[in-house]
Amino acid sequence: MIEVKDIVKSFDGETVLDHVSTEMRDGEVNMIIGQSGSGKTVLMKCMIGLHPLDAGQILYDGRDLAEMRNKDIRLLHREVGMLFQGSALFDSMSVMENVLFPLEMFSRMSREQMQARAEFCLRRVEMPEKVWDLMPGEISGGQQKRVAIARAIVLEPKYLFCDEPNSGLDPKTSLVIDALIHDITREFNICTIVNSHDMNSIMQIGDNVIFLKDGKKEWQGSRHEIMHSDNQALNDFVFASELFKKVRTATL
Repeated sequence: MIEVKDIVKSFDGETVLDHVSTEMRDGEVNMIIGQSGSGKTVLMKCMIGLHPLDAGQILYDGRDLAEMRNKDIRLLHREVGMLFQGSALFDSMSVMENVLFPLEMFSRMSREQMQARAEFCLRRVEMPEKVWDLMPGEISGGQQKRVAIARAIVLEPKYLFCDEPNSGLDPKTSLVIDALIHDITREFNICTIVNSHDMNSIMQIGDNVIFLKDGKKEWQGSRHEIMHSDNQALNDFVFASELFKKVRTATL
């Protein structure tokens, strides 16, 4: 579990996160949502230690990020998987080499063990063996995202951060990636944090949804509770389109 306790973050005198508190639980997809400029990206960056806090605490299973020594931070980073917005695969490495890379950098496994682990993760994200030796530019965007997920989980992380995982994908492929993130989260009991503005994703896999507005936590609940919320700011954001207005009306 990750606990965010009353955190504050400012840049050049402008408050971007204003006393935000929340909990993100294991085995759940915890989604951070909000309009551009709401603070969701800054919150994620604070949680992984890229931005020091002005005030407050971020606790990883009771461990205070701000009080960790360099050795402790390195150990924590081995427990964290990252799925970047553009997949961020290495163009000069094959699919297999991309997934092996974290193991080569951070594990003490034998070569045979690393190979077995990488193969397991690629199979888990349903990447067929025939593409393992291909370069990222030779596979589709959806396949690149699958490889990026395999790389993100290869070190068996306790925490998985996903920044706009469906960016650039078509709606059908997005649903597949959503389901994969959800299933892996449950299967391996990972505390998954997803930064997203994709309403389909929110309604499909949002076990725990944190809605930010102007740097403050405006609302928190499940995807099911969203449908019946009386929070006007949340409703204006979630049901901005005519399609989702009709969906909500049909459920009331």
